[in-house]
Amino acid sequence: MSRRKVGLLLLAVTALCAGCGSAARPAGAPVSAVRPPSLATSLVTATGTWAVAVLGGSAAQHNNFWQLFVRPAAAGKWRLVTPPGVASNGGLVMASLGGGSVLAGFRPSQDLSYSPLATTHDNGTAWIPGLLDAGLANVPGALAATPGGGHLLALLADGEAELSGPGGTAWKKLATRGALAASAAGSRCGPGRLTAAAFSAAGVPLLAAGCARPGTAGVFAYADGTWRLAGPVLPAPYTHQVITVLSLSTAGGTTTALLAAGTGPEARLLAAWSTGGGVHWTLSPPLPLHGAVVVSASSSPGGTVAVVLTGNHAEAIAGPAGGWRALPALPPGTVTLAPGPAGAAAGWEALAVHRARLAVWQLAPGGGAWAATQTINVPVEFGSSS
Repeated sequence: MSRRKVGLLLLAVTALCAGCGSAARPAGAPVSAVRPPSLATSLVTATGTWAVAVLGGSAAQHNNFWQLFVRPAAAGKWRLVTPPGVASNGGLVMASLGGGSVLAGFRPSQDLSYSPLATTHDNGTAWIPGLLDAGLANVPGALAATPGGGHLLALLADGEAELSGPGGTAWKKLATRGALAASAAGSRCGPGRLTAAAFSAAGVPLLAAGCARPGTAGVFAYADGTWRLAGPVLPAPYTHQVITVLSLSTAGGTTTALLAAGTGPEARLLAAWSTGGGVHWTLSPPLPLHGAVVVSASSSPGGTVAVVLTGNHAEAIAGPAGGWRALPALPPGTVTLAPGPAGAAAGWEALAVHRARLAVWQLAPGGGAWAATQTINVPVEFGSSS
């Protein structure tokens, strides 16, 4: 059996997952100036919209259970579709495989040192089990797939990045943070923690990081055995500011990056978009954070970006031609935002968590208040992971 063989039975994975909880960051791992957003995020595919959220109770007592939800395009209502048989205390990440297919990855926790995977082609009705014989990193962009899903890219908790062969098999090491830092491209950045993995629209592997060298955005592209710094190149006002790439994803032919420039009260957010694999980028106007912290970030086809901030605030931008727009005060417990059933242009939905209950709130275009539309009670077995 190969080290990366995909297709193991979930029953076998379940036996190895008994007693899962939260995993700590490896000792000595570099820390970016700004922490990446939480794993709570949303994803839009051709057949539905997906969201990850954590429900339950204390992570210290292993009563936190990460869950996966989908709102099929034809249904308009969210439903719980977390792959069965695997403890999810360590966290969940997801990636689009193209069309309506989605890959879910479980982060390791407690004594578990690897990440079970699961693939669905029917909006979560059925799941095909798999396995990554390593632990996924604690960032929402830890998994990526080429357009069509032929190859996978995984960002690992130990700072490595691995690339799969066709069909998610034959995994091999693509890079480590140290090797990236030692490269010619890395010397211009001084990369710290790797924060996201993605593919360009042409299938070029991309890695993101925070840069120790001020004024540099750490998006790296890999081709012909060499990493290059793919930008975006930032204008002069950011020359002396530390830049961290918070998220990186590709959808509908557009790669979207979310950057934090500076730290503390002076920090600003920038969205950036590229349709040429990182050769040319379009930058958004800066969004001053005034001391707020990015809680979660979501992007969708067309380059729409939405962020949940501390203080019950949220901002959205509708692609390269738009500007940042403050959304009305969020419903209590909001963990992430998702485009409405008719797309972001037709409004937003806020997903709020109250222990074992997910509440969905909708904001119509130009609306001044959120309206409750759905509640999902999630069966959480408190104490089951102790």
